[in-house]
Amino acid sequence: MFIETEGTPNPATLKFLPGRDVMAQGTADYASPEAAAHSPLALALFALPGVVRVFLGGSFVSVTKSADAAWSELKPLVLGALMDHFVAGRPVVEKDAVASDEDTDPADAEIVAQIKELIETRVRPAVAGDGGDIVFRGYRDGVVRLHLQGACSGCPSATATLKYGIENLLRHYVPEVQSVEQVPA
Repeated sequence: MFIETEGTPNPATLKFLPGRDVMAQGTADYASPEAAAHSPLALALFALPGVVRVFLGGSFVSVTKSADAAWSELKPLVLGALMDHFVAGRPVVEKDAVASDEDTDPADAEIVAQIKELIETRVRPAVAGDGGDIVFRGYRDGVVRLHLQGACSGCPSATATLKYGIENLLRHYVPEVQSVEQVPA
């Protein structure tokens, strides 16, 4: 098994590509070992010294390190843990993650559908390319609420991505959108 590694815009996060599907559907973002209780893969990564966040995407795993950890020491450990996990055939996630509630007004169903379509087709592929994901959390009174995951969570350029990239895109195609806000998980 060969696992490729890519940098991300977040210097604390690396993207690992095992050359196979990681998540069959959706994504999973874990900010602590406790949150990862149903993911044997994430728990194995959290057991490594210096791992502070694990994001599981469709075909990749993003790992975020602590400020005092060095990639030169941590990267081989992560590669080993990923290799051991996949070669052993263990499940990535034992139980589906619970979907978060979305805050929307039923009267805005058409607008919400347009926003979700743009996020799915134009935003998510770009964000996934950087080792992260974006989750729609709601739309009310012209404000779109989004949650950034993986490498995008805590990235120095996340605010610029939201305000100048995603907000401008959504405002262009959906005139009802006035602004975009980042919300916590």
